[in-house]
Amino acid sequence: MEDSASRSSLESASTTDEYVVVTPSEDKDANNIRHGSNDSSEGLNVPGNMAELKSNMEDAFREGIDPDSMSTNSEDAMSTPTRTPRHQLDLVKEMDGMLLTPRSNSIPRVHDTLQPRHATARSMSAPAVAPHIDECTLFNGVTYLGSTVVDAPCSEAEASNVMTLLKEQLHTSLAVVLSIPTSCEGMVRLLETDSHTEIASYRVQKILFCARGDENSSERDCFSFTNGHGDGDLYQCHVFKCENFEAVAKILYCFAAAFRRVQRIPSYQNTQINPSEEDSLFLFDVTLEIKEEDSKGVFNTVPRDKVCFKVRQDFSKRVIVTVTQVLNTELAIERCFGLLISPGRNVKYADMNLLDTVSMGYKNANNKSYEINGLWDPKDPVFEVLNSETPKATRVFVTVAVDLVVMGIEEPVRFVIETKMRIFPSSERFWYYSKKPFREQFLLRLREMSVDNDDEDEKRYEVISLESSTQIERKKAMEAAMLAPPRSATVHSLNSPADESEDNDEPLLSGSGDVTKDCAEDILVSWGDVLAKWRQNLSSRPKQLIVMIRKGIPEALRGEVWQLLAGCVDKEMMDHYRLLITRESPAEQVILRDINRTFPAHEFFRESGGMGQDSLYKISKAYSVYDEEVGYCQGLSFLAASLLLHMPEEQAFCVLVAIMFQYGLRDLFRNNFAALHLKFYQLERLIEEHIPDLFTHFHSINLEAHMFASQWFLTLFTAKFPLLVVFQIIDLVLCEGIQMIFNIAIALLKESHKDLLSLDFESTLKYFRVSLPKRYRSEFTLQDLIHTAVNTKISAKKIKKLEKEYEMMKEQEAEQEDPVERLERDNQKMYEGNLRLEQENDDLAHELVTSKIALRRDLDQAEDKVETLSKELEKLHKRLADSEEEKKRLTEESQQLKDMCRRELDRAETESQRNATIISEYRQIRSQLSERLEQQQEKGKEHVRNIMCIVNECENCRQHLTEDGQLREHSEERIVNENVDDNSGLMEAQMRELELELAQTKLKLVESECGVQDLEHKLHSTTNELQNMRSHWLHKTITSFKEVTTKKDT
Repeated sequence: MEDSASRSSLESASTTDEYVVVTPSEDKDANNIRHGSNDSSEGLNVPGNMAELKSNMEDAFREGIDPDSMSTNSEDAMSTPTRTPRHQLDLVKEMDGMLLTPRSNSIPRVHDTLQPRHATARSMSAPAVAPHIDECTLFNGVTYLGSTVVDAPCSEAEASNVMTLLKEQLHTSLAVVLSIPTSCEGMVRLLETDSHTEIASYRVQKILFCARGDENSSERDCFSFTNGHGDGDLYQCHVFKCENFEAVAKILYCFAAAFRRVQRIPSYQNTQINPSEEDSLFLFDVTLEIKEEDSKGVFNTVPRDKVCFKVRQDFSKRVIVTVTQVLNTELAIERCFGLLISPGRNVKYADMNLLDTVSMGYKNANNKSYEINGLWDPKDPVFEVLNSETPKATRVFVTVAVDLVVMGIEEPVRFVIETKMRIFPSSERFWYYSKKPFREQFLLRLREMSVDNDDEDEKRYEVISLESSTQIERKKAMEAAMLAPPRSATVHSLNSPADESEDNDEPLLSGSGDVTKDCAEDILVSWGDVLAKWRQNLSSRPKQLIVMIRKGIPEALRGEVWQLLAGCVDKEMMDHYRLLITRESPAEQVILRDINRTFPAHEFFRESGGMGQDSLYKISKAYSVYDEEVGYCQGLSFLAASLLLHMPEEQAFCVLVAIMFQYGLRDLFRNNFAALHLKFYQLERLIEEHIPDLFTHFHSINLEAHMFASQWFLTLFTAKFPLLVVFQIIDLVLCEGIQMIFNIAIALLKESHKDLLSLDFESTLKYFRVSLPKRYRSEFTLQDLIHTAVNTKISAKKIKKLEKEYEMMKEQEAEQEDPVERLERDNQKMYEGNLRLEQENDDLAHELVTSKIALRRDLDQAEDKVETLSKELEKLHKRLADSEEEKKRLTEESQQLKDMCRRELDRAETESQRNATIISEYRQIRSQLSERLEQQQEKGKEHVRNIMCIVNECENCRQHLTEDGQLREHSEERIVNENVDDNSGLMEAQMRELELELAQTKLKLVESECGVQDLEHKLHSTTNELQNMRSHWLHKTITSFKEVTTKKDT
């Protein structure tokens, strides 16, 4: 049931699964202008005067900052919010006004709240870390008037009516302390006024709407908020009254601030820190990721669930640790001293094993994240524990440590991470998993040391302590357990984990429950034999298949068996799916809104924009395009999500189409759900036959089948029940047909008929919505249900008989109906059908024309391409002929050049031999001349000695000589003048002849050497030219052939 207000809320942007943030619209802008607000930012939809609300908050700030200006009135004190962050009050200004940022470590005491004027306040700068989830603002003087179920959760008019109604019933009110968190991930809590014991709590993410009473009415001191109760089918409006009506604006502003502030990362703000030591605190964010080598040598991230990593035996792995500093001045990491790993926890440092480092260093240029990558060989004997398959439902602890050398710290800083791991066989396959790394935060306390040198900028630190977030939380829990007074066993939080799973009124979220993949070896062997026979003959199912399916299909084989049962072996539908996802669907916005509500409890679909939601969106969109008559229906997303958990999206789409068409599920959505009403009639008759007392009880409380069984038929039980039940029901439906839904429904009612007989109408609906799905969270209750279902005898003849009865009943109703009304209804149906057919005809005609135009365009492009290729082919033929002629000419020229080179080489060799002969003869002549010259010189010396002897005998001649045998000057001149012509003429003539002959020989030798050099130069030039011509011709010919071949292929 929806009014205009609730329908308009569907247009708002959904930020989580359960609440909406209203986007600005024309109506909202008009409302803001009317109330004097120009705030158009997204936030919680809070009706009322936002200008007044901001003004009141500024008053609250002035009261908090100036102790002397605080009101001493008890009413004002009762309505003033109290905060004790580090025993101080932090004030932070935002763009749109003043906003309180509390950082309280614990719930304040009552007398602190009643006496705010005794609190000291000063301005402090908030660290750049998101607020902790436990931070809150407390309001005293608040009275809880009660709650009621509403149909329009986002209707201000209905909220105003509820406030008016509940304020008149003040005798049912309860004085409480209201605790409002500072971020959207916190809890709104109702606390007792004396002991601050928690009475009830509500998640901020499930609060859809806040409103206050009319300022001109008696409800001006009231406010309310509406939250989703369960999975969204039920909405409750909670109403409160303040002793001071001015506190209403402050409370609503705190709600708005909580919705605007989103927690980014966990922090240590709730750790008791001495402000004087704040400069020595350093916060590090450390992540651990493990990658495993596949058969191709590529390292892929291993799966990780909520508590442990999942690895396989005998595969090489890489351990990647990333350290990021998020608080205080940056400490530079110089290097990693070592990456170590060891099985177990609380491991001694000496027992850890060093890994081979692959890489280390900062990941990016801003030097924020330091990454260490190490290679881990699990086959090493020291890692035998981490390479052995772990038994079922057991885990093994593993400790990873990194020693980092940090600038300014003398000793290496060791970050130790303890986590769990489960080892699977090497053949294990993981169908779906999370790739998020393990994250741990460390708080490093340092003490600055004095430095001897003169460098004031250089700081030295001494490590005081290094604690992880797990260690700090563990210490807090131990301290709280030791200091907390003993409490009665009946006093406990309404939102304890046990209550959430057993006794509370919240229904199970869709996608709840874990399905184990463990299976006995003999069962897997038997299934392997059956599947091997089945694959050989897909047209017939094995005989023992039904019996085996009733016992349950192993989770690892479920995806393949579902495809074989549905007959999805043709790849044509998968190819068609890839085309469908590229087309537009009119239901895209509805699909985007619904995928956030599909299986929110399952991690594969939990992340907005993640791989699971993306695949679910594609399948839902593709089916809405494929089946235009049915389009998209909300129940289909749950069935598609169940299929996606076992197979890729293409195969999941094929199975979904088979279930809708071959199994007839789509008929339930057609013709205004006529087939669905037939199922309800058949189910009621079957209840009357098999469980008559329950049928009588349902009739007495006016409960009809459509009130509890609609989702059973439309979603195949996938929307409410645990996955353990969902998967086995799909097993039976795919194996035995859609009629198995009746067996499951009768079995559910048989198992619960004793409880149902004692319930009234509203309690029965609540039982079907909440209690019934919770009964089947264990394997034992599921097996009892399946046993009851398969043993319930519902024949096809009985179903057919009931169908005929229903048709006869409808015919009788039609006969009793006014003919004019019946004809008008039939006319209206025919008119609607005619409009639909005309629309389909127009769509087909438009598609035909569009396809013809596209084909004509493609044909013209192909003809143009053929013509272009033909012209290019002719050119290539011509170039080939020219190339062959050029090849022939170049071959002839090369042959001529070879002959010429050969002749020149022969001539050069002959000339070289002749020159060698001349040179040898020249050398022989030169040696002979040298010998003759020496002989002549000896003869001349002998002749001179003879003359000297004769001269010495003559008295006259002796006078012309000196004692040493030299001629005197006047005698020498006369002798020279007399004998110069006679003695030297012959010698000069001989010398000139020898010199001339020598010069001629040298000239011939030089000419011969020059000729040899010219011939060698010509030989080299001719050889190079011939080689270049041959290479160019061969390269050109091969290139032409390649171009012709490529163009022919294209």
